[in-house]
Amino acid sequence: MLASLPIAFSAPLALAALALLPALWLILRVTPPRPRRIDFPPLKIMADLIAKREMPAHTPWWLLALRMAVAALAILAVAGPVWNPPREAGPMRGPMLLLIDNGFGAATDWPERQAISESRLAAATREGRPVAIVGLAEAPSEITLSEPRAALDRLRALALQPHAPDRSAHLQRIEAFLRSAPEAETVWVSDGLSIADDGPFLARLKQEADARRLSIHAGSPGQLALTSPENLAGALAVKVLRPTSAATATGHVRALDLKGLPLGDAPFIFNGSELQTTARLTLPIEVRNAVSRLEIVGERSAAAVALLDDRAKRRRVGIVSGTTTDTAQPLLSPTYYVSRALSPFAEIREPRPGSTDPIGELLAQNLSVLVLADIGALDGDTVGKINSFIQRGGVLLRFAGARLAAAADDLTPVRLRRGGRTLGGGLSWETPRKLAPFTRESPFFGIAINDDVRVSRQILAEPEADLARKTWAALEDGTPVVTGERRGDGMIAMMHVTADTTWSNLPLSGLFVDMLRKVVSLAGTGPSEAQGEDARVDTLSPTRVLDGHGAFRSPPATAQPVARTFAGRATLAHPPGIYGPADGSLAVNALNPADSLRAIDLAALGAPILPVDKPVAFDIRPQLLVLALLCLIADTLATLWLGGRLNIARRANRAAPAAILLALVLVGATTPEMARAQAVPAAPADDRPPIPRELFAAGAVTRLAYVVTGDKTVDDMSKAGLAGLNIVLGARTALEPGEAVGVNADRDELAFFPVLYWPIVAGRPIPAPETLRKLEAYMKGGGLVIFDTRDAMSARPGGGTTPEGEQLRRMLQTLDIPELEPLPRDHVLTKTFYILDGFVGRYDTGTTWVEILPPAGEDGRRPARAGDNVSPIVITSNDLASAWAVGRRGEALVPLSGSDPRQREMALRAGVNLVMYALTGNYKADQVHVPALLERLGQ
Repeated sequence: MLASLPIAFSAPLALAALALLPALWLILRVTPPRPRRIDFPPLKIMADLIAKREMPAHTPWWLLALRMAVAALAILAVAGPVWNPPREAGPMRGPMLLLIDNGFGAATDWPERQAISESRLAAATREGRPVAIVGLAEAPSEITLSEPRAALDRLRALALQPHAPDRSAHLQRIEAFLRSAPEAETVWVSDGLSIADDGPFLARLKQEADARRLSIHAGSPGQLALTSPENLAGALAVKVLRPTSAATATGHVRALDLKGLPLGDAPFIFNGSELQTTARLTLPIEVRNAVSRLEIVGERSAAAVALLDDRAKRRRVGIVSGTTTDTAQPLLSPTYYVSRALSPFAEIREPRPGSTDPIGELLAQNLSVLVLADIGALDGDTVGKINSFIQRGGVLLRFAGARLAAAADDLTPVRLRRGGRTLGGGLSWETPRKLAPFTRESPFFGIAINDDVRVSRQILAEPEADLARKTWAALEDGTPVVTGERRGDGMIAMMHVTADTTWSNLPLSGLFVDMLRKVVSLAGTGPSEAQGEDARVDTLSPTRVLDGHGAFRSPPATAQPVARTFAGRATLAHPPGIYGPADGSLAVNALNPADSLRAIDLAALGAPILPVDKPVAFDIRPQLLVLALLCLIADTLATLWLGGRLNIARRANRAAPAAILLALVLVGATTPEMARAQAVPAAPADDRPPIPRELFAAGAVTRLAYVVTGDKTVDDMSKAGLAGLNIVLGARTALEPGEAVGVNADRDELAFFPVLYWPIVAGRPIPAPETLRKLEAYMKGGGLVIFDTRDAMSARPGGGTTPEGEQLRRMLQTLDIPELEPLPRDHVLTKTFYILDGFVGRYDTGTTWVEILPPAGEDGRRPARAGDNVSPIVITSNDLASAWAVGRRGEALVPLSGSDPRQREMALRAGVNLVMYALTGNYKADQVHVPALLERLGQ
């Protein structure tokens, strides 16, 4: 490869033929004399028979240069020149250690990183060097060298992870490998981001760079991230991070609920060179409490997603005090400490001054928690309102005081003893007590206790059989200081001390804030979150986790449960996602609130930094061959012109076969790879006008659609196939479909069509990213896309991927599609209209793939999925359209390949089922239809 020019040759040895050009010049520099014309009579012929000495004529210099150019162009074309080849480091002798950052920082250009890694692996394979591959976001394991094929399989199996790579965890094994292979070349495909301390890792790579054994592939770190979501008093705020000031400066953060529906957007902007800013979503508190996911619009990365759980919900808390409000002495008010402790994470409501029914006024405001600070006697109507509030899931939190000690009602978790217990007073010989550690059964378990908290007075609880179960916190001597019990769907909790500092210094400590926050979080959680046996569960299992692109998926086998108190960033064992049940979930995010994105100074390592994006290689052999052919034609015309102008037309006809033969020889010198590259046709421009919206006025007619691929044969077959399916739908069902429409996926609106048939044609350009995003939105909006590779006849078990299958894989690798499975026999698709065993088309050997169903229950039955929940994608290889296709007279157009004489009928029934499935959803999975289906099946 030439380092100074962006050109390389696949067969550089062919350039040695350029050394023969001088010999060719000596041969071509002379030409024989042209034949003489001899006129009749015979005597003239006899005179001309006298021998004469003749000298050869010299070839004109411009004709000689033209012929030399033809030979040089042919030699260069055979050498296989490639313009702008991938830039790689010089050849090395030792093995290659390929380090790949496959964490969330590589999500923006993950396909390019895979491509450049495969390019480096291919270069090592050509040089006969073994390769060791390390995914820095994977679990550390022993580093071993592999053969090229095994290394390629390992590379392709390397997945993008939703957490940050822990590079230092691999350092020990990397050093051991480099000690065993000191001449190894180290290639680092870096995302350029640092979350933790990567100093030791970078120091070791610096040693490799000093030894000229390190090369780095890195792009511009433009990753954006979210962290530290907070449900503040007036808005939902989240921090937006960027690694450098050159990254994107503006954008939007979108809030979504549990179903993925958008609830609101908020803009953000980085001023100047700042690396973090805040996006604020100003929404009503009910809407903010429904937010479960925040994401940066346009960013497909797990770091650009912040998940929220019950801890982020801002609950509405009403506070009522039995004491007289003294605005001149606010620190003497019991509500002061409670409101200050709750205001960071709850919306505080207090009754209007002078209200005659303060408790009723607050309960009418849809409270989650009602706090009564030293409230004594309550009238019967108020007691009824509070009981109704508790039964509906509300939490009543009471604080002790002189009024409560003298009153008696049933709105306490335990029976109270009249009066109080004084510690450290003039009539007591006991000193103020400290709190005992929280028991495992307590909702406060896991909260650190301050040693300086002291209780000098409390209201005692009457001894009961279940007093220990109701005790959430106690003093060192075992007397309860916080009690609680579940009532209905709600809860009653009681602090046996006052809300101010008269009985204890608890309100002055951070423990007071943590305890109140935990009590507030219990509001609306239902019975499953009660203290007791359920509180003994220390771990939560993952239910839904994020993949590297920030989309939800099922938990992988490596995912492990987390503790209820887990507060760290995501790892391989604990991927970002939702853990635990829906009514008591825990959100684990890719970043901690204290994390920041930092760009690594790769230039300080002193190693060559190559781009991640693979340069577009351009094969210039066709251009050289065409140029050589044009020069050859020019040479032929020049030779005819030099030989005489009178018979130039006749001689041109004689020379044409030779020119054509030489052109075929030059074209035949191309390599098979070039021939295959030239065989890929370019997609013709679609000059059809856009689909008029008047065609779908008021949505009166349901129409099926097919994607125009540019291959006229395939498009005509798709149109004829949907036309045949329309005839069957109109004759056998209540649906009267309109004429099928061919759509341009890049330009036309897809939302009008419930079903989109997409035949896959190998060699066509992959749709643009904007088109794929539009297709993704179409599927998420309820549309059904049928991808038909039509390769069931050519596919062989274990024979590798067909060109059509590879084309579909490349197209779907950036789409957010659900996990797929072969069509189960009990899938709703097999019974939406006809009861079928499988889906056949022109072929009957292919496999049909649909979205995976939920796992079966203990009774072996699969549950019916909520809502329509139609699989947004169906993949088949049986060429459905060819089996449906009919001509103008209704005759079948294509013969089928199968042994079943009813195969065409079964293919049409499969098409009817697909359309009914897209239009009606999974209603046939409803248990209401089970008896009728069993009777139909004869069971």
